[in-house]
Amino acid sequence: MSQWSLFEEDRPAGAPEAERPALTSSPGFEGSTGMLLREPLPSYTPEERAARMAALREDAMRCPRCELSETRTHVVFGEGNVNTPLVLVGEGPGETEDATGRPFVGRAGKLLDEVLAENGMKRQHVYICNVLKCRAALMEDGRLKNRPPRVEEAAACRAWLDTQLGIIQPMVILCLGSPAANALIHPNFAITRERGQWFTNSPYAPWIMAALHPAYILRQHGAGYDEARASLVRDIGAARLKVVELRKAGRAAAG
Repeated sequence: MSQWSLFEEDRPAGAPEAERPALTSSPGFEGSTGMLLREPLPSYTPEERAARMAALREDAMRCPRCELSETRTHVVFGEGNVNTPLVLVGEGPGETEDATGRPFVGRAGKLLDEVLAENGMKRQHVYICNVLKCRAALMEDGRLKNRPPRVEEAAACRAWLDTQLGIIQPMVILCLGSPAANALIHPNFAITRERGQWFTNSPYAPWIMAALHPAYILRQHGAGYDEARASLVRDIGAARLKVVELRKAGRAAAG
């Protein structure tokens, strides 16, 4: 299934890509704060996006900005289609992600892949990354165990995400879990009450929403698991349909 058949199912063969809406943000690498600016982001060709993301990834692989660089196995930068209109953002890598250098693998990644497939998508149709690029862990009983990231660690890592989103310039972002929603939508995000709702005041995308994190869903049981999983299916489906809606509206506005 092609990128266009997912996000613009009735696009005529050979028709040009719909223009992306201009975003105003501060995704520049140095000193990024996520605050709205007056100047629109630059427009990139697909080739330019790929080149810029590859260069950013190469820099991130050597990042020494916080103490997590001393305990990580791999930087988990992100993966997928840099020209996608839909980006999925989680909190940070766990043990399996740290071991492989890939986001959302292991049991949580398998669930995410299943839910994407139920909406007709694969990883190569979207871009998947995390707020944090290195695993936050502490040594306990002789082995590293996951822990919440410290404020200074999240702050040191934030510029990587800002720049990724500034390169992709997605139409829609789906935050997986409250930590990503806290970073990209608003602080103190209440995931159980606010998930599934659209927000249109983010500097990172015209439309942004939060869904339950796959790891959280896997901790539920019985009917609670079924309900949580079904909500993720619906939210990912809603994100895809929002892109379709925005593309159709863009074509209509262009005449």
